[in-house]
Amino acid sequence: MRSSTRWVGGIAVATLALGTIGAAGAAAAPGKPGGPRYVAGASGVGDAYFPFAGNGGYDVQHYDLDIRYTPPAPAPAPLEGEFEGVATIDLIATQDLDRFNLDLRGMAVHAVSVRGRPAASVAPPLPGEEVDGAAFWHVQDDAARVWELTVQPRPKVKAGQSVRVVIEYGGTTMRPRDIENALYGWVTTRDGALVASEPEGSMTWYPVSDHQTDKATYSFEITVPEGKVAVANGVQPKPEETADGWTTWYWDAPDQQASYLTTASVGDFDLREAYSSGSGVPIIDAVDIDLSPTRLATTNASLGRQVAMIDFFESKFGPYPFVAYGSIVDDDTVGYALETQTRPVYSSQASEGTVSHELAHQWFGNAVSPERWQDIWLNEGWATYANWMWNEERGIRTAQAAYDNWYNAPRGADYWELQIGDPGELGLFASQVYNRGAATLHALRVELGDTAFFEGAQLWLDRYDDSAGTSEDFQEVYEEVSGEDLDEFFQIWLYDQVKPPADWTTP
Repeated sequence: MRSSTRWVGGIAVATLALGTIGAAGAAAAPGKPGGPRYVAGASGVGDAYFPFAGNGGYDVQHYDLDIRYTPPAPAPAPLEGEFEGVATIDLIATQDLDRFNLDLRGMAVHAVSVRGRPAASVAPPLPGEEVDGAAFWHVQDDAARVWELTVQPRPKVKAGQSVRVVIEYGGTTMRPRDIENALYGWVTTRDGALVASEPEGSMTWYPVSDHQTDKATYSFEITVPEGKVAVANGVQPKPEETADGWTTWYWDAPDQQASYLTTASVGDFDLREAYSSGSGVPIIDAVDIDLSPTRLATTNASLGRQVAMIDFFESKFGPYPFVAYGSIVDDDTVGYALETQTRPVYSSQASEGTVSHELAHQWFGNAVSPERWQDIWLNEGWATYANWMWNEERGIRTAQAAYDNWYNAPRGADYWELQIGDPGELGLFASQVYNRGAATLHALRVELGDTAFFEGAQLWLDRYDDSAGTSEDFQEVYEEVSGEDLDEFFQIWLYDQVKPPADWTTP
């Protein structure tokens, strides 16, 4: 969940020199006659909104991130941190690769090795120009929103081979922004960093195939000045270690995870890890010690309901999907929350409604992610509807009343013109995606009845667990459980650019 709209790209691949960034289909010289033909892995997965996010030609299995971070000095010093990292990336080639790409923005690359063999740093080649030997080059074009690290291994990589890539990198961190001036990625704060990367901001702090169709497992070693706390996804496999004024924090995230859901937030946190849900899910919270008394009271009350929320959502959606849960509550002014996997980030306080929203995302968005960013209503609609359900469970307001409130509010035609099934680059985080998305689910529930509705939710989660799906996949699941043709229903709710009829079963 992000509270601000964002620019999401839209540059056509053809506008860039394919030889420079290694786009798909730029074939290298063929091998022996009849043998493999090595190609450049694609510089993006082809997402309509983010054409250069993610990469082709391989499937990442695991990221090990070893980070050393120095937060900014006290004010009035510049709000800049110093970051050094070593990313060890295990991947499997899905093509015979001459070279492949990783996404990396705003960092300098110091060294690259593939299967233990170092690569030379070279200038980006001109289109059609060949580079001899093992090499790497880095294109960073802010105007075109292209940030591509190209790695050319030697020997070349055959499809099916496992490859370990080690990248040493670093730089000065600030507060990266998108074209609409919204903060995202590694956001430097005075006491550390708030890390929230939806939709493609993970590339601001590690080299990555930055799209949710390439999920992987993660491990972290984050070294910070003694007294600072570093919090990432998953669980602590061993206690932190302090020596010579530095503390290293260890985190392990063994579940499949989309890159935008990773975090490694640093700050002056009170780390709380003394309780678990009714089903045994360990809950680890990190709360900024500098929250105001009012925000701290709101946060504590909201986090105190996490156990009951997990129990409730498990009763509706099935078992909680990951090894742990918890929250990171930072004292910053960014103004948003994000469902970072196992440990959502809240930038100023955690309110009860937002906590229930981000928890529901662990099922809808995290366990099952949108295959295309245009399908983001499957994230935000479900999380918003889950909050409606939670409010009903708490006796605050029924889901039907929440629907009626939304439906009957006076709105102009422009509100209804946004298609939540394809909201466009500037509409990813529009309120319609959240609220019309939730209303779509309520209408579907009324149309099909509770039994089929919740059976469909659980089938969706089971079938696409650790993976991603589309709106068309979602419709297919509900047609399967209900035996109904839902073409007209989803056309009305996701794509028609008018207010849905009052009788939302079928007009």
